Amino acid sequence: MSDPIAEVVSLLKPSPSISKLVTGGGRWLVERTELGNPFYCAVMEGHCQMTIAGRQPMQLRAGDFVLVPEIFSFTMSSAEPPPRGALAQRLETSPGIFRLGDPDAPTEIKAMVGHCAFGSDDKALLVSLLPEVICVRGEDRLTTLVGMINDETRHDRHAREMVLRRLLEVLLIEALRSTGGTAAPPGLLRGMADPQLAPTLRRIHEDPARDITVEALARDAAMSRSTFFERFRREVGVAPMEYATGWRMSLAKDLLRSDVATAEIARRVGYGSASAFSVAFSRHVGTSPRAYSRSSVPAG
Repeated sequence: MSDPIAEVVSLLKPSPSISKLVTGGGRWLVERTELGNPFYCAVMEGHCQMTIAGRQPMQLRAGDFVLVPEIFSFTMSSAEPPPRGALAQRLETSPGIFRLGDPDAPTEIKAMVGHCAFGSDDKALLVSLLPEVICVRGEDRLTTLVGMINDETRHDRHAREMVLRRLLEVLLIEALRSTGGTAAPPGLLRGMADPQLAPTLRRIHEDPARDITVEALARDAAMSRSTFFERFRREVGVAPMEYATGWRMSLAKDLLRSDVATAEIARRVGYGSASAFSVAFSRHVGTSPRAYSRSSVPAG
């Protein structure tokens, strides 16, 4: 059976950016304004406070892991932050190792933090299927993975970029499967926790070429059309056909970047002809498959 979570992570194409070890003491605060880049943090020792724009502050302690797939602004600070406007004390003591706050104060926090990038052109759609914030407590595997990423970042070993990409994929999958369940916000994780919707999601991912209709999906899930439609929209966050079409187009974009013929892509993603696929793709993406393929070819 297909694994939708693994497929979404794979299509996101995570790549390494920054990884560093941070310690802090005294009163300190760092503020970041990002352009949607994923951020993660594993607290190794001590405690700190993290505040993401529009959310209540989170108290983080040793063993906690936080992942934000798409972050725009946040602060991290000591339990008692300094006054707003105070100059941030930040010192790089050695490559990739930073000290926050008073360098002479006892160390109250030790954490590994990192940023990465998603290479997919469809990252907005794919990220929308994931929780806005993932916080996992007491999972040593996540801390170990962040440590491996941090170590790999700081050394110039053979196949370094490939190793980092694979480690990031594993980190994302491990974080996501540690967060699944009915308590997750609407999205793919919550849908996969529903025993009647999970097989439907797997079928959409496993066989996008099949004739997908709300009626057929409802029949497969042993529900009436109206019950299935409302339940899918409530749990996954989008209507069934919106999800199926979005997934088909994500696959189509990936295949176009791999220079697969339009007729073959149409067959793989469930359209009866290249022309029918081209019309649907142009409507969904805003450009024709041919134009999209040309624009996706790396320069040079």
